[in-house]
Amino acid sequence: MSAPASLRDLYTDTSSAWSFTPPNSSQITNGSPTTPPLGVQAGSSRSIHWSNKPAHNSIFDLAPSLDLNEPSRIPASDLLRTFLASALLQYTSSAIAMPWEVGKLLLQVQWVPRDNIHSEPAFEVPDDELSDDSHDDDNDSYFADPSEAPTPRQSLVRPEDAPRKYIVDDTEYAIPPGNADGVWGMIKLLTRFRGEGWLSLWKGLLTSCASDVLSATLQPIIQSLLQTIFLGSASPFKQPPIAFPIVAHVITGFILSPLDLVRTRLVVQSFSSAHRTYTGPLDALSKISKQEGGLKGMYMNTQLLIPTLIDSALRPIVSVALPGMLTAYLGAAHITVDTNPIAWGFAELAGSCLGLLITLPFETVRRRLQVQTRGTARPIKGCVQLRPVPYNGVVDTFWHILTEERSDLPLVHHPRLSAAAKKRRNSKGKQREGEPSVPPPAHPDEGGILRNTGIGQLYRGLGMRLGASVIVFFLTLVTGDERGDGGWAEL
Repeated sequence: MSAPASLRDLYTDTSSAWSFTPPNSSQITNGSPTTPPLGVQAGSSRSIHWSNKPAHNSIFDLAPSLDLNEPSRIPASDLLRTFLASALLQYTSSAIAMPWEVGKLLLQVQWVPRDNIHSEPAFEVPDDELSDDSHDDDNDSYFADPSEAPTPRQSLVRPEDAPRKYIVDDTEYAIPPGNADGVWGMIKLLTRFRGEGWLSLWKGLLTSCASDVLSATLQPIIQSLLQTIFLGSASPFKQPPIAFPIVAHVITGFILSPLDLVRTRLVVQSFSSAHRTYTGPLDALSKISKQEGGLKGMYMNTQLLIPTLIDSALRPIVSVALPGMLTAYLGAAHITVDTNPIAWGFAELAGSCLGLLITLPFETVRRRLQVQTRGTARPIKGCVQLRPVPYNGVVDTFWHILTEERSDLPLVHHPRLSAAAKKRRNSKGKQREGEPSVPPPAHPDEGGILRNTGIGQLYRGLGMRLGASVIVFFLTLVTGDERGDGGWAEL
């Protein structure tokens, strides 16, 4: 019995490259010539080799090569160009939206007291005016009826003597309250007011741009880190819990809260160099850290920490939860971003508009508390009228805005006569022809809810935010990119 033949002699080494050789004339069988391959002439002994290495696939030398065996190297010049282009694009988009952001923020922090239209500023009376007034009073008493009781002279009431009725500080650096009825009106007032001008519309631009870039970078990193820690090796196609993006937004907002504080202070402070408190973002960080408790004061102060956590949590909750709640309430729970993207876009637009009614009051309260200085720092001189007495917290801010401010803006300022003109008119007993008539002050109960409450002060900038939501919706509808807000979402 013979041993089985070995298969080792039948093995042939195959090359990694493909080789195609056209047949010779001796390989023609049955009198029918074999058709040579395309591009190869008959009788040619030239071989065609196809390599398994792909060709260079870079487009304008911007895409990497497809060869996985080559080390992936990104040129430093290309990386620098990409970084500069991205930074320039972000800075330009922030600069376009910054005037509207400045107008909205100034409306949110502006203090419009209910009785400011009839209050007089505090001033000192010179001695010569006192002597003239005394002579006038003697003449009036000489011709007065002795049976009538004398009327006491009105004394000057200071803010500490009357805590419920404040005197408006009509200074040279603050815009008078109640003259702007919207963001566009505040922008026009800011450009025309002395000491401000057109350049004041871009106060805090660098800080705002840096905050936007860091927020867009940190939030996805923190969300991915949370998913890695709590989900581990879960399937990438599995939808992560809704709590992860919310927690990521809260952590990002907490980390960047000092930058947001600096941006608010830079926007609110007077643009005039004589009344300016901070010269820039670094100077603001240094002074706040030195005078208001350092990093602990910027992060852990209850008047800053609680509004930051509430504002950072409400925005993602509203944007994520409201569209699904609206579709479920309308009986269209089957509508999702995959099945019907246009209908889902309308649901997101409606949810964004309704969410502003919830988030905007808390944002206003946060801005008011950010403007207040703490520790040994002196109050900043704002370009709008700020409340002279500081708030004590979130609830206290809500209460005082609702109870001591008014919402019927713009206010109608009636022409006021000077003290001498009033005295001359009273001494003559009648009003001259052509002299403007001053109507009596309105009763506190007249004017409705806008006149007697500050409910409208909590929603300053609502119209602009609604317009920004509509712009984001149409940009998403046209481009098809859910993140194609073009920077308008920040408004």
